[in-house]
Amino acid sequence: MLKKTSQGLEVSPEQVRYAQVLEKGMLIGLIVLSATFLVYVFGIVKPYIPYDQLPLYWSMNVHDYLHHARIEEGWNWVNMLRYSDFLNFVGIVMLAGTTVVCYVSIIPVYFKKKDTLYAIFSMLEVMILMLAASGLLTGGH
Repeated sequence: MLKKTSQGLEVSPEQVRYAQVLEKGMLIGLIVLSATFLVYVFGIVKPYIPYDQLPLYWSMNVHDYLHHARIEEGWNWVNMLRYSDFLNFVGIVMLAGTTVVCYVSIIPVYFKKKDTLYAIFSMLEVMILMLAASGLLTGGH
């Protein structure tokens, strides 16, 4: 059953659910990103790279930066969340992961509509996105 929007457009229940989850995920991600940025800027938590050393790294490519700063590639940033410059990654990951949560949220809607094929496609999409984010296909980067 399609719903009419205030602009007169017809939208399906899965579109409404996806949009609702996307809006909430985006809002939560931006709040977390803003909060962790403030923690970083105001020095509430010590950064891994001291502010006065940042200009030394600005001109480096990613490989050189990681090497000189002694930072491991991939998901190893999770082990460095005690530093404010890595704490910022939490909001970024939340924003990036919102798409997966949106897809997960519409799977029950598809099953309720007996639209099994789209439910399966949504589950496959979730698995593909999770595999891509895991770093297993690229060696952890």
